Amino acid sequence: MCAAPRELARHTAEHSKLLAQRATHTGALPSGAASESASGSGQARVAAAVLASAAAVAAAAATLSTQRSMVDVATEPRASPSGSSAVATYDGLSFVSHMVAGSIAGTVEHTAMYPVDTIKTRMQALYHPGHSGSVVSRSSIRQMVRGVLQQDGVAGLYRGVGAVAAGAGPAHALHFAVYEAAKEALGGNREGLHPLETAAAGCVATVVNDALMTPVDSVKQRCQLEGSPYRGVLDAARSMLRNEGLGAFFRSYRTTLVMNVPFTAMHFSVYETSKKLLLGKEGGGEDEETLQVQLVAGGLAGGCAAAVTNPLDVVKTRLQTADPAKYGSAAVIPTLRQIVREEGMQALWQGLKPRVLFHIPAAAVCWGTYETMKDLLAGSGSGQH
Repeated sequence: MCAAPRELARHTAEHSKLLAQRATHTGALPSGAASESASGSGQARVAAAVLASAAAVAAAAATLSTQRSMVDVATEPRASPSGSSAVATYDGLSFVSHMVAGSIAGTVEHTAMYPVDTIKTRMQALYHPGHSGSVVSRSSIRQMVRGVLQQDGVAGLYRGVGAVAAGAGPAHALHFAVYEAAKEALGGNREGLHPLETAAAGCVATVVNDALMTPVDSVKQRCQLEGSPYRGVLDAARSMLRNEGLGAFFRSYRTTLVMNVPFTAMHFSVYETSKKLLLGKEGGGEDEETLQVQLVAGGLAGGCAAAVTNPLDVVKTRLQTADPAKYGSAAVIPTLRQIVREEGMQALWQGLKPRVLFHIPAAAVCWGTYETMKDLLAGSGSGQH
């Protein structure tokens, strides 16, 4: 039989402590961020720490999963007698199958909702010198959309979409696969409601996802800005590397984690709990799921999580798009305090409407696509979707 959930949780905590120690030794903690960003070597150490942390977390999730004696998730499952539940590793699929489903879901979500993300980014970011964006235009979705269409046309809503199209697939592949593995290991698939277990699994998955998505997000947001000086994704990436060093791609990683860990914890726990409540039962019930249930649960989860974490999203956007000298440090709290001091509390809620409007349908589309792909890959043939 598998190890008890309490022992598995303790195993996860030990890996978390190891990540913290590695980050401390590499100087990736906020206390040293200002000095590191001032030199190329410091930026390289930040990037190295990020990649090391992501690798360690992925290893932790894999280790937890292999303790489940039913199957070895490090490889594709071996053939077994027909109808055997041992082949159904996590929710009926292998680790690789979850990667495929997650990759498709992430790509569909981010490309379909990209215009809304562009509006949200422009409302949150500072304007480049020489551009006069009024407070009114930054707070009005309608005026912002009209301004983008007048200046850049429809193409302006999709500037930088190439970065997301290339990065969302691999990042979400690992995100969902690690989530399913961690949820199984922590006992989140047992009958009944288990919001804490699913929240913890989501937190583990987001560390891996953000290590891949932060560089992509940094490049695409530079392209999304009004009056962006970059000709495209590759031009922005080359310019960032040449002028700011490798650390520029990971400058907001810690802020992204501070935002996305609670975001994902709420998102995944609300989604899994909502599904069971909407089905009218607190156990199992997943064979009776419909696309409508998944869309409603996904939209509810995405909207709640987006609203709560908007202030941190503003900080992340500023760190990714503003001149590094503007805030001086990649630390979350000092940057947040500076924004409030210079612009007031209302600045932290810029882009709230488009962010929520983005995440409600985005989460619905993402979860609906993901669950549908799971059914197709499992060959269920139930026709419920």
